[in-house]
Amino acid sequence: MKSPAAANSKPSLRSARKEHDGLAAEIARHNIAYYQNDAPEISDAQYDAMRQRLEELEGFYPELAERNDVSQQVGAAPSEKFAKVKHRVAMLSLGNVFADEDVSDFTGRVRRFLGLRDDTPLAFTAEPKIDGLSCAIRYEGGEFVQAATRGDGYEGEDVTANVRTIKAIPHRLKGRGVPDVLEVRGEIYMDRHAFAALNERQAKAGEKVFANPRNAAAGALRQLDSSITASRPLHFFAYTWGEISGTRPADTQMGMIEAFAEFGLPVNPLTKVLKSADEMIAHYRMIGERRAELAYDIDGVVYKVNDLHLQERLGYVSRSPRWAVAHKFPAEQAITILRDIEIQVGRTGALTPVAKLEPVTVGGVVVSNATLHNEDEIARKDIRIGDHVVVQRAGDVVPQVVEVVLDRREKNAKPYVFPEVCPVCGSAAVRELDAKGEADAVRRCTGGLICKAQAVERLKHFASRNAFDIEGLGDKQIEFFFEKDLVRSPAEIFTLQKRDSESLTKIKNYDGFGETSVRKLFAAIEERRKIDLNRLIFGLGIRHVGETNARRLARHFGTFEALQATARAANDPDASERAELVNIDGIGSVVAESIIEFFNEPHNIEAVGALLKEIDPQPMEAVASQSPVSGKTVVFTGSLERMTRDEAKAMAERLGAKVSGSVSKKTDLVVAGPGAGSKLAKAEQFGVEVITEDQWFERVGG
Repeated sequence: MKSPAAANSKPSLRSARKEHDGLAAEIARHNIAYYQNDAPEISDAQYDAMRQRLEELEGFYPELAERNDVSQQVGAAPSEKFAKVKHRVAMLSLGNVFADEDVSDFTGRVRRFLGLRDDTPLAFTAEPKIDGLSCAIRYEGGEFVQAATRGDGYEGEDVTANVRTIKAIPHRLKGRGVPDVLEVRGEIYMDRHAFAALNERQAKAGEKVFANPRNAAAGALRQLDSSITASRPLHFFAYTWGEISGTRPADTQMGMIEAFAEFGLPVNPLTKVLKSADEMIAHYRMIGERRAELAYDIDGVVYKVNDLHLQERLGYVSRSPRWAVAHKFPAEQAITILRDIEIQVGRTGALTPVAKLEPVTVGGVVVSNATLHNEDEIARKDIRIGDHVVVQRAGDVVPQVVEVVLDRREKNAKPYVFPEVCPVCGSAAVRELDAKGEADAVRRCTGGLICKAQAVERLKHFASRNAFDIEGLGDKQIEFFFEKDLVRSPAEIFTLQKRDSESLTKIKNYDGFGETSVRKLFAAIEERRKIDLNRLIFGLGIRHVGETNARRLARHFGTFEALQATARAANDPDASERAELVNIDGIGSVVAESIIEFFNEPHNIEAVGALLKEIDPQPMEAVASQSPVSGKTVVFTGSLERMTRDEAKAMAERLGAKVSGSVSKKTDLVVAGPGAGSKLAKAEQFGVEVITEDQWFERVGG
């Protein structure tokens, strides 16, 4: 069955831009709810459909990807309850496909990227996609030394003590050929029988009943008391690896899985090597038919290129590998009543409609909320308060509103009128027009600094886990300090302790605070005076600059001063700095314009200046510090013969280089193939080093 999104015809650019903006805002919000708060507000089905549609729109119009980087994000920052662990190798997520033809498209993309003919043998592994919690387990000298959650893909939670209690995970690896350092990655899960027994015990004790086995496993793993984790039967399947020393035990994905089994690690017996898209689809259907018989929950099948050398050549896009994809199962559906539509105001002033549903059980889980995207989506589906609506989910708690059941609509039901004033401050709420006069998909409050919702949400964003990650400064504390006029700007967070020491009204004397909690809060604030540059950039809340774009900017400029100076100078349309910003790989004109606007607004300059007096931004760690091209700006031009252009870009980024689309004085290296034109001429004009494709391979070590 073809997925709904895949069945859509190509929309106009105007329509696609509106829909894309609305989807991006919703996906960003639900990333926080799911990954940071362990409290998802939408179903897997809804989330997957939103991402699928977002990526489809970017496929129709690639320039839409410049408007934000939500499609490239993974996970969320680790919980403040645990110590943090930086992943030495990024722990990314997988892209999703839903229809049979999507699988054929995936194998076709792999072949095109690698330049392989249709008759060239190409094998894939297929394994059940376990619906659990991703975990990285580090062994040194064969001994278990550390375990961490995925977190935001770059930094996770230290759950070593809890993972040690899981009987399926060996404390010491066995057999021959165990690498001196081996970080095994896999999924921690709870089987259905154990889940049912746990919920029965919880209900009898009058305690929390879990919605599904995944939530139960996540709750067990994140216990501060490891004895509680030990009392809840968890299991583990190993399926990949992060850091590994020396020579790998095998040259194929399947060979690595077999090596894991020899080391004593549990692996999934349903993993299989397949040689074509048809075989992959047949295996997917077989797994789907056996789904109910399995002891554990799965929500699809994962395909991976079997040859590890080809995996390395394929590399990664920002949030997922090119050599793997998850083939998800269809969603489950139910009908319920939409009781109300609640409007929430975000930090950028965006008004987001949320459906308040009559609670309904879908696939064994009770759901009561769903996003409605934006006013165009409400109008398109003609959703009205009181309607019976079809909702769907696939593995989590809140549904997607698929459609209205029109034959059950009340005669007096009125079309929903989206508010034109902000529900928080009463300011006008408008849909901004772009340069072509097209209206934005999102309606925004024009209150700006006078709108409490925006000011408070911006501060919440600044202190959030993906940004400054200040322990003890959560949403409630931000709201309290704002109401008391103690914190109205980011810089005031760092002057709070000094001002409190000079005040007659001490924070420790307010309800909900105490001497210990205030002391810990001030200590946490002090710890964040040194902050990674990418976190600072993300924390500023610049429109269209999410985590991925913040990393791109941090890697390109190295220092905050360099970024700010370039953005200020780029206000001149003819300045070389504008071209530099636009041509940073993955940034583009839309994101660049937002950055320029931010750094040329006097209020922002003042706020940033005050903040920089209080903090010390730190450069990002190099991606590949030992690479000869690490940190260098590289441009590829002409026809490449030993690799495709996409493969060249992926290789350079893997080696820590910055890839640009144009040559400037700041370019370090141009790799020129036959037919190189204007870029080669510019390189000669600016005195930039030019090498051939063969010389590139010699320089980076083959």
